[in-house]
Amino acid sequence: MGRWRPPPEKSTPLITRGGHDRLKRELDELWRVKRPEVVQALAAAAAEGDRSENAEYTYRKKQLGEIDRRVRYLSKRVPALKVVDGLPSDPGAVFFGARVEVERVDTGECKAYRIVGPDETDAPRGWISIDSPLARAMLKKRVDDGFVAELPAGPTRFTIVDVAYDG
Repeated sequence: MGRWRPPPEKSTPLITRGGHDRLKRELDELWRVKRPEVVQALAAAAAEGDRSENAEYTYRKKQLGEIDRRVRYLSKRVPALKVVDGLPSDPGAVFFGARVEVERVDTGECKAYRIVGPDETDAPRGWISIDSPLARAMLKKRVDDGFVAELPAGPTRFTIVDVAYDG
């Protein structure tokens, strides 16, 4: 079995200012701090002799590959991203960067989400990608508007309870 993987689907190249700064810091940290440490540890492990039975050498080679893969991805992704600052022209509607509270019609359960770029999603915090089915379904909706989202469990009805923006 080969290592080839199909290319990932294209994702929306939008990101918040905070997310962009975090990605740039991660790239800088990987390139200037972690990679040199791993290269030094790899060189020390290689100097110990027989590499075929050297667990430290094998581990460091794998770790270096992971770092290089992430650096390669970030080096291409960060310049391609468009930072979205400020409020949209219509802050009463749901757009990128919105904090949205929705109510599930069938259960009455309320949840809060923030619509962010695919590179900064964080499910425990309620940050969902603009490419997600839920976010796509709620775009351009306003308070008290209903919509149906195609979720893995099937079509689900929601109502917008609140829309707010940072800034």
